Amino acid sequence: MDDAEKTASIAEGLHFPVAINMTREDGDALGSWWEEQRQIIQPSEFLLSGSGKVMISMYSNGPIGRMDPEETLSLVKYLNAQRAKAKSAS
Repeated sequence: MDDAEKTASIAEGLHFPVAINMTREDGDALGSWWEEQRQIIQPSEFLLSGSGKVMISMYSNGPIGRMDPEETLSLVKYLNAQRAKAKSAS
């Protein structure tokens, strides 16, 4: 819902793309919910691997159920530890 200037300010310094002006077709391609009343795509969040593979996705139709940064970081650390453990065992 933010304008281009606000979105650019939020995205500054991030190391991943931030979408703006999502269309219904974009939302359909992501499998997201489209809100008819406001004509907007609801939040769609993805945790990507280094190769760009979707590891986890979250779809929300409101403010509840969005990824929490600290919990997401904890999950990434756990997954990395499990991956390292599996490599050392093989």
